Amino acid sequence: MRNEKRHKGWNEIKTNDSWAIFKIMGEFVEGYEKMSRIGPCVSIFGSARTKEDHKYYQLAQSIAAKIVEHGYGVITGGGPGIMEAGNKGAHQAGGVSVGLNIDLPFEQHDNPYIDKDKNLNFDYFFVRKVMFVKYSQGFVVMPGGFGTLDELFEAITLIQTHKIDKFPIILVGREFWGGLFDWVKTTLLDSFKNISASDMDLIQLVDTEEEVIEILNKFYDEFNLSPNF
Repeated sequence: MRNEKRHKGWNEIKTNDSWAIFKIMGEFVEGYEKMSRIGPCVSIFGSARTKEDHKYYQLAQSIAAKIVEHGYGVITGGGPGIMEAGNKGAHQAGGVSVGLNIDLPFEQHDNPYIDKDKNLNFDYFFVRKVMFVKYSQGFVVMPGGFGTLDELFEAITLIQTHKIDKFPIILVGREFWGGLFDWVKTTLLDSFKNISASDMDLIQLVDTEEEVIEILNKFYDEFNLSPNF
């Protein structure tokens, strides 16, 4: 449907929209059915372009292993780069490794470290994003591109507007995220007053896997929650 260039009549558009509704419903049903059985997980986001020898690939792999050691599973976007590193760290540490893949014209393909029964494929970004938010106990956000920023700001917005409960959003890599963090504070908050001071508490900036685990454990100790597997 995306590849057709010819002009479509209104009736054909309406028919295609009706069938799309069933496809969207099917993706939600399959996602809810499979994800409801995975147990508590933390999502790791980041660039699909990050190579295996890059320090952030290796850090993401280490963070994923630490997350698994503390009882959580790991969810990624299922593709290469940082996503592969997250699944690899979880898989090698013997934990739950979930991949929420999406059909894209470039970059995206399944990585080999996803549990066979926990590899889901989506056509719709918005359905996939619901799965990330609904079934994650925290977001670990590594350096990435537009897709990573999209996931980050959607999660912040949903928490800010009380559409979902608060959970940890952890930005890893001060050298990468520091400029954005400063811009949010100095421009959005201080200069234009477009956010509240308390909104700055929704995100935390770290550099190490130990800091990530400390934030996750502290948050869930405070709210009397813990992994159940």
